[in-house]
Amino acid sequence: MGRQQPLDLATVTAGDGGRPAAGRRRPGWPLVLTALALLAALTAAATVLRANGTLEAWEQAGVETSEAAELRLGYFGNLTHAPALVGAQEGLFAQEVGGTELSTQVFGSGPTAVEAMNAGTVDAAFVGPSPAINSYVQSGGESLAVVAGAASGGAQFVVAGDVAGEDDLAGRTLATPDFGGTQDVALRTWLAEHDYVADGDGERSVAITPMPNGQALQMLRQGQIDGGWLPQPWATRAVQEEGATVLVDERDLWEDGRFPTTVLVVRRDYLERHPETVQQLVRGLERSVEWLDAHEDDPVTLAGTLNAGLVEAGTEPLPQSTLIDALDALEWTVDPLTETYPALLADGVAAGTTQDASLEGLVDTRFLEQAPPVTAEAAP
Repeated sequence: MGRQQPLDLATVTAGDGGRPAAGRRRPGWPLVLTALALLAALTAAATVLRANGTLEAWEQAGVETSEAAELRLGYFGNLTHAPALVGAQEGLFAQEVGGTELSTQVFGSGPTAVEAMNAGTVDAAFVGPSPAINSYVQSGGESLAVVAGAASGGAQFVVAGDVAGEDDLAGRTLATPDFGGTQDVALRTWLAEHDYVADGDGERSVAITPMPNGQALQMLRQGQIDGGWLPQPWATRAVQEEGATVLVDERDLWEDGRFPTTVLVVRRDYLERHPETVQQLVRGLERSVEWLDAHEDDPVTLAGTLNAGLVEAGTEPLPQSTLIDALDALEWTVDPLTETYPALLADGVAAGTTQDASLEGLVDTRFLEQAPPVTAEAAP
């Protein structure tokens, strides 16, 4: 679909007073009104993008832009993806994208979500930063862009009760959600800094077994693993249900305790062809974060909506107390925390999950910067 062409108002015929003649409803009139509404929406979106040069640059490059006919959005059934859970459950994404058909798909890890994006079956997704970095590096900057943040914090290294401490990990088996995922890179980096060898030989070797978070909880219960670097709510569940202890809270490893756990990424070709739709998606994300902040002191509503979102995503609901405890480790923010990406890249290189390369252009905050403020009427 090409750029929307202006509607020629001179071709719209009306009766006396500028309205259709009485008793002669014109069959095309509803279509005219729809076209006018669509034109107004496209004009408003284009104005925002043109204001910061985004649309002008694409127009000069000969890229035809339009609102997308569909938006296929991926996310996880974790509390680290609460902005996505709220946006889908409360209809905030659907409201913002308007006439674009929105569909969602649930993934268990960032690498699998990124694989789906690379295959063209998903247009945008909430993922951890490490899979996004790896995809960007492997594609030479052509695969995707980070357009916003979603969550900071909410990842912990939990170990079984018989683990005496950080000096008692040799020969142990630990879990992460997936090889090359954000928690996987964090665990491998921490082990190397403490003179352990991940998946190697020798007295200081530690085995890392990627597996779904729910399976990690079950295997911890059965004594088949000794711990894992897990996102919320799985870390809190391991402590409350399985008697695990928190060996490392990842917030303690970062300046000011802030690091990106979940970001919103968009396929590069989709972003270039449908900047208006990306702008609307970012606006929906902002409304989701505002909803979470507004309901921080309303545990009943907060737990009800998030549990409904977890169930929709194929994850079992949580007791309200467990959910609230898990949320204490998280911060909602649309800030992608760009300043952390050099360290994340270096960790991935050291862990052997990615290669060194320039990350210039990976984070694109133009849509975030141009998202209009919420009005009283639009607020949830």
